[in-house]
Amino acid sequence: MVAKQETDEQVGTGEAGESGGARRRGRPRSFDRATALEKALMAFWEHGYEATSVSDLTRVMGIGAPSLYAAFGDKQSLFAEVVREYGERYGSFGDRALAEEPTARAAVERILREAAVTYTAPGHPHGCLVVHAATNCTTPEVEELLRERRNANIAAFERRIRADIASGELPADTDAGALARYVGALIQGMSQQARDGAGREELQALAEISLAVWPRG
Repeated sequence: MVAKQETDEQVGTGEAGESGGARRRGRPRSFDRATALEKALMAFWEHGYEATSVSDLTRVMGIGAPSLYAAFGDKQSLFAEVVREYGERYGSFGDRALAEEPTARAAVERILREAAVTYTAPGHPHGCLVVHAATNCTTPEVEELLRERRNANIAAFERRIRADIASGELPADTDAGALARYVGALIQGMSQQARDGAGREELQALAEISLAVWPRG
């Protein structure tokens, strides 16, 4: 069920009418919280954290500042919720690939291919919100939030690679940490190239080339 939140605007005054009875206060105007959150997500994704002001957010979300604060907290709290929502709706392809593919190489190949599709898909800004929102960010708490998300991804890659080393799928001398950071750098680079206009086929070609250096067991 979609939660509804009241705005700061109220309909009706409660003053006495001509008949002598008090007029009933009208119902408060409400908004769809999920829709408002999605609009905030798109604004942050397009412009980044610092360049998206509270006035920008209230405009695109269609609510007043008091309603924004009442429903989501301050801008930083709203952004933290946006990042969680983005991870669930647009960024979960990496976790699925790591969980479902039989090897680290197969998982990374799938992740890079799906990143090429997601980062260039119509209907939303290009690239990755977690990468782009960090551009020119000067708020330490937000920088740390985004850094933790990126580092968590690299740590997940490293765990999967180490599992393949342990099983003999990858050579025993494979540098799991360096290979995981290589994958992270590829994904972050693909995000920026998508922002710069690279298309799906161009990014998928990059993925093909990058996998040529993957160690063989």
